[in-house]
Amino acid sequence: MIVEQSVLLIPDKAKLALLYEKSRKGYEEALSIILDRVGAVLTQKGLKPTLKSRVKEFESFYSKKLRLLKKAWTEKSGPYPVNDVLALRVVCPFLGDIDLAERVLAEHFSIEEVERKGAQHSFREFGYESIHVLIKLPEDLLKLCPNLERNVVEVQLRTILQEAWAEVEHELVYKAEFTPFDEPMRRKLAALNANLTLSDIIFQEILEFEKRLTSELGHRREAFYRKIEEVSDELPPGRGKDENDSGGQEAGDSADQDIGDLLLRTDEHIRSSVPGLERDSYQSFGMDGLLLAALEAHNKADFEQAIRIYSEILKNRPEKEISSVVYKHRGMAHFAQSKYKEAQEDFSSCLAIDPGCYKALYYRGVVKDVLKDIPGAVEDFSGALALHPYHFFSRYRRAESYFKMGDVASAHADCEIALRIEPKNPLALHLFAKIKEKLALEDF
Repeated sequence: MIVEQSVLLIPDKAKLALLYEKSRKGYEEALSIILDRVGAVLTQKGLKPTLKSRVKEFESFYSKKLRLLKKAWTEKSGPYPVNDVLALRVVCPFLGDIDLAERVLAEHFSIEEVERKGAQHSFREFGYESIHVLIKLPEDLLKLCPNLERNVVEVQLRTILQEAWAEVEHELVYKAEFTPFDEPMRRKLAALNANLTLSDIIFQEILEFEKRLTSELGHRREAFYRKIEEVSDELPPGRGKDENDSGGQEAGDSADQDIGDLLLRTDEHIRSSVPGLERDSYQSFGMDGLLLAALEAHNKADFEQAIRIYSEILKNRPEKEISSVVYKHRGMAHFAQSKYKEAQEDFSSCLAIDPGCYKALYYRGVVKDVLKDIPGAVEDFSGALALHPYHFFSRYRRAESYFKMGDVASAHADCEIALRIEPKNPLALHLFAKIKEKLALEDF
């Protein structure tokens, strides 16, 4: 009796199912440990992905094994192992996160293979990108998985949109054995695929824009605090840092959170020319792009240019929320030029639109202090504290103003509270020492 060679390669499904079920508990334990390790190394690098894991169901495993046997038979090659019995999925918000995640995996695990699924694939896979990384199963976990055909874990790296497409594709195309021959249907699927891919690219561009904007905001704020030091009446000896560097990052704030509300907004009617402004690099971001251009000029100490751009934005009558923010930044640019009257007017304009902006009250209080309007400064610092009782600098500056007015008791109370918020702040410590010295003299 002649037996076909291909028949000899067909695995006994019943025996294989028993072995697979016997091995499953070890597979799940090993996968759980790997999941924790992958999550830990990604988190250390600042990534916050959604992690999923699964041990392949036996029916799916057996079906794939038969497909791989058929492939090997057709290609006259050796048997192909099933690589994804143990699988993790790392789902990240942005394309840049995917690149970083792949680098992190390469740093901490032994990579055996990387497959980049993309546009070259068939309609079954439909061209949407996904990176599959095969990492070698660590030595200490081999004993849990003695029956794996290949000692690897498949890690799929996807963005949220790639994951959404994969889920839909699996139901619409893969499980349905569906191949779209109709040309309009093919075009619809191609357009959908292109839209998702383009959305990922745009999200990444906006993220990079936001990082750049946040960086410029940080530089601008530091410059503002340095200017405060320059015009302050009394500085602690040896003070070499501005307020922001001295441990006083505003409590509860990261870096001008109100600017975050401007992102993703575009105002296509902003098209007026500003002398010296390279508009091509900002135009696609509309009003946000103009704001970034103004901040960059601001941080380069080109205050005249910054003020021109801020004024250009305001001239086009943007919505109130945007106007209030721009008035605040233009006021800071005026302050940097020692144009205190103009700065005070801009901060007041901001407050007329947004009375709840504690930062504008704080900034205006600083201007009033510079102009020797100490009672007015106290009033504004008090207003800022009514809105944000935990704002260190409003509390510290009001204590300083009280001290200048001779109200040592109020200065002591405020400075004591400020030091609860920032116990090691050199500004508050220096002021507190002066206050205690004054009180000791009064008691004497």
